Amino acid sequence: MLPAKGRQEAVCGTINMKLTILIDNLTKGMLTSEWGLSIHIEYEGHRILLDTGASGRFAANAEALGIDLGQVDFGVLSHAHYDHADGMAAFFQCNRTAPFYLREGSQENCYGKRWIFHKYIGIRKGFLKQYKDRIRYTKERQEVVPGVTLLAHKTEGLASFGKQNYLYVRQKGRYIPDDFRHEQSLILDSKKGLVILSSCSHGGADNIIKEVSSAFPGQKLYAMIGGFHLYHTSEEGVRMLAKNIRSSGIERIYTGHCTGGPAFTVLKEELRERAEQLFTGMEIVL
Repeated sequence: MLPAKGRQEAVCGTINMKLTILIDNLTKGMLTSEWGLSIHIEYEGHRILLDTGASGRFAANAEALGIDLGQVDFGVLSHAHYDHADGMAAFFQCNRTAPFYLREGSQENCYGKRWIFHKYIGIRKGFLKQYKDRIRYTKERQEVVPGVTLLAHKTEGLASFGKQNYLYVRQKGRYIPDDFRHEQSLILDSKKGLVILSSCSHGGADNIIKEVSSAFPGQKLYAMIGGFHLYHTSEEGVRMLAKNIRSSGIERIYTGHCTGGPAFTVLKEELRERAEQLFTGMEIVL
């Protein structure tokens, strides 16, 4: 029998997927939280780690939840920001063999702009060299195991989203708006349809849904899980996104981290039972 505590959904019949939020901005109970995201996934006999938060706190939470990170088959970095990557060292200490998949465009070059200043917000300097033997780079699309696909963003004009959200990369001594060529989504094929895990959705959650629909023509989309990066977005913009999500036909969204509390309130108002708030320790069972 599945544990009831923290479980948000159970589906009658065979279960092929369980996701546990190891770290998020919010928490319930004694588990720690931080500005970051990490998700442990059990899928058809495989164990997957998506992101590692901003520190080793996700690993401490995993231990408290009885999850052995040493048994993870492979890890995935959604994008090259510190709040998803800086716990990599803790993971590699817990797990000595699992490869870690980064998109090919990932570098140590991401910055956030405040006024005229640029603050480094990327993968911790030196990590890519230090852990090069564990890191694998993906291109536009890669099926890691049957039913588990990494999909790069291909929507045009994403640099405008970078500029709008004060996100930049440093190239040849210049700061240019980030076009998120380091970002990828994790797609899982469940019995209820495709499940999209997009940790920050910098290019727009609605654009990512369109990308997945295009990449998997004719397949049903069931859920989207992750942050939607809406804490800089106006209420009007959030309502427009909710409208686009509703018209996409996707049945459920589970969102937290960089979505922001006010934006989630609007999404919940617009999408009602389709929208659920992520929190540290939450389980999603399909």
